Amino acid sequence: MALFDLPVDELRTYRGAATEPEDFDAFWAKTLQEARAHELGARFEPLETPLRTVRVHDVTFAGFGGHPVKGWLTVPSGADAPLPTVVEFLGYGGGRGLAHTHLLWASAGYAHFVMDTRGQASAWGGGDTPDPVGSGPAFPGFMTRGVEDPGTYYYRRLFTDAVRAVEAARTHPLVDASRVAARGESQGGGVAIAVGGLVPDLAAVLTDVPFLCDFPRAMVVTDRLPYREIGNYLKTHRGRTERVLRTLSYFDGVHFAARGRAPALFSVALEDQTCPPSTVFAAYNAWAAEPKRIEVYDFNDHEGGGPYQHAAQLDWLPAHI
Repeated sequence: MALFDLPVDELRTYRGAATEPEDFDAFWAKTLQEARAHELGARFEPLETPLRTVRVHDVTFAGFGGHPVKGWLTVPSGADAPLPTVVEFLGYGGGRGLAHTHLLWASAGYAHFVMDTRGQASAWGGGDTPDPVGSGPAFPGFMTRGVEDPGTYYYRRLFTDAVRAVEAARTHPLVDASRVAARGESQGGGVAIAVGGLVPDLAAVLTDVPFLCDFPRAMVVTDRLPYREIGNYLKTHRGRTERVLRTLSYFDGVHFAARGRAPALFSVALEDQTCPPSTVFAAYNAWAAEPKRIEVYDFNDHEGGGPYQHAAQLDWLPAHI
């Protein structure tokens, strides 16, 4: 796929097409207040594995609505003092999978908390967290579940789970609560940006080819799923575009980025049709904190930098956490 989005010089100044709702902060303050009315109840149960260099805990905590959310906490086997910690969020359709598939960050000396994704986890990985909240009519996938009202939208639940995941991780004695980074790729990258805007005292944010940014442009510049789910929904439900865009404005990574207070490392791929580069740059350009950096992969699609970006993160993160 050749380059299809804005020229690079324009990408570096592009600010996005999303309009922020006036009650954005109030909406999220109320959402998190309601979630915190439920006991967090984070439980870390040691898991027997054949792994020798790490220890793994099977995690359960209360997310949105007090619903149980699963995760893994992996730490270096010899850890006996609080560690810098990476809290990771997963890509679209995936789940926490098996514990031995998450070894990179613990191998580098970090505590690593992987949050399962409610209601997903059957496209890849596998998971253990249901989404007990239903929705009205929706196009297959998750992008349109409850999309006609911000109060019922699926990502209200998922973003709330993610904030609670950081809070849960911080309760473990091997986690240094002052040195926690949020990380994710694609959907997980979009969730990491949201967490960066909602949790004021993160040490860093690592977001790769992030999804869930600049919805108004994403909906019209690419016909690849998952963004196309929204177009397919509106193709059937004619005349509801304004209502849907209003809902999406409460979940747009560009608005969360404007509230980011931690150093951030982004990545973007210029041939990415799943998360078009203009949508990623819109969030990056809006990111409020310094220092920030974006790695640009000129000839890659949604795989982005892959292991090259992981290496860049391993090199960048120690200076910030």
